[in-house]
Amino acid sequence: MALSYKARRRWSLVVLLLFMPLYIVIAAAIMSRASTWFIDMGAIGGILQFIIYVVLGIAWIFPFKSVFMGVGQADPDADSE
Repeated sequence: MALSYKARRRWSLVVLLLFMPLYIVIAAAIMSRASTWFIDMGAIGGILQFIIYVVLGIAWIFPFKSVFMGVGQADPDADSE
């Protein structure tokens, strides 16, 4: 079942205001725990840490791609007057 435009807008707001801060806290906690391993690895650890941060920064959007699709556009269901 496809979500309506208004439902997608509401869910995108919920995702951005509730899920994103929670995701950021969890990702930062995981990376702070793992930072001691990366310090021991030297330069390779820094590169690996950067790659993990990039992956974590991009990976959250894939489950919510359908929610954000077309939210910034005009309402397609609205009457064009």
